[in-house]
Amino acid sequence: MPRKSEPQLTNSVRELRTESAMTQQDLADQVGVTRQTIVALEGGAYTPSLTLALRIARTFGKRVEQVFQLDE
Repeated sequence: MPRKSEPQLTNSVRELRTESAMTQQDLADQVGVTRQTIVALEGGAYTPSLTLALRIARTFGKRVEQVFQLDE
């Protein structure tokens, strides 16, 4: 039985951040991570913990599902 491919997690962090006139460092400081973490997250190279996903969503006044999407 073939295995299903792993679904991809995408996000709209970069778009929300730029709409809010925030730098990557501003967002990193607000959610308690490094700027490099935000760079990796925006580039799709990093999957956030649930805690970080919630912090990011709250920073933008959004639900987690509005910031992160699971492409199945």
